Amino acid sequence: MTKADIVNEVAKNTGIEKVTVQKAVEAFMETVKDSLVDGKNVYLRGFGSFVVKKRAEKTARNISKNTTIIIPSHNIPSFKPAKTFISEVKKQVK
Repeated sequence: MTKADIVNEVAKNTGIEKVTVQKAVEAFMETVKDSLVDGKNVYLRGFGSFVVKKRAEKTARNISKNTTIIIPSHNIPSFKPAKTFISEVKKQVK
């Protein structure tokens, strides 16, 4: 499902114009992104959590050049679904 599909589905289910729904979806995604950039986690009860995880510094190998490189510690965004979300998805698997 793409962002356009989500906009169409929400517009169909709520009766709100697609343009308004698209602005709301874009604003939601921008707000989540800005919060994570600022180091703030986003918690949506019953859906899940968008969290910032810190990756530790590690040593890696560049196989083609046969050299060792150090990857510095960095933050990455992550999503952890809520337990109710997980249980609903598991019910659908056959």
